[in-house]
Amino acid sequence: MRLAEIEAAAAETALDIFGLFDCSGDPDLPEFARRLLLLGPREPGFWAHVTDSPEFRDSAPDPLDRWSRRVVTELAEGFGGTAVFPFGGPPYAPFQRWALASGRAWPSPVGLLVHDRAGLWVSYRGALALPFEMDLPGPGARPCDTCAGRPCLTACPVSALTSAGYDLDRCHDHLDGPGQATCMSRGCDVRRSCPAGGEYGRVEAQSAFHMRHFHR
Repeated sequence: MRLAEIEAAAAETALDIFGLFDCSGDPDLPEFARRLLLLGPREPGFWAHVTDSPEFRDSAPDPLDRWSRRVVTELAEGFGGTAVFPFGGPPYAPFQRWALASGRAWPSPVGLLVHDRAGLWVSYRGALALPFEMDLPGPGARPCDTCAGRPCLTACPVSALTSAGYDLDRCHDHLDGPGQATCMSRGCDVRRSCPAGGEYGRVEAQSAFHMRHFHR
């Protein structure tokens, strides 16, 4: 029942449970932590919700991170836990390791994490380190295992992101040129190509926001 309560409380803030696992003894978490619950944008509707918040109206820097810190902290405290965030470092919390431990995210053919619901749009706004145990869900299904075409391998028009790795300089060069009309305004071509994220509902305005922060 408690998991359903947390899910409902998170949904009120346009967040969704992106993973849950036994984190007992994790050196990067408080000793009391027994379960780590990963939170990501609940789609559709996340961007409309978050951009209507005070953080997006006060003209101060980093509105999304400030919104995340406020909302996830309130959720954590409401259930007697502690909030953890992927930003604010160094040091940075090992969200990639935790994502893999959740059984709902995996390395994709291009190296980016792929999520069973969000595909290559997966992102984490924070996590709840909880002091109590809950029944754990079974592992998700890795989308890549049933993706015959694997379009992510060839989606980058300048081959900056492939199975061979990530050429960051080539990516930024592209974003200064033709990529302004595609990746910068709509989100990374590779992320958009993933069939698993096709029904996730992420809007282009949110992707453009992240791209502006990435390419600055």
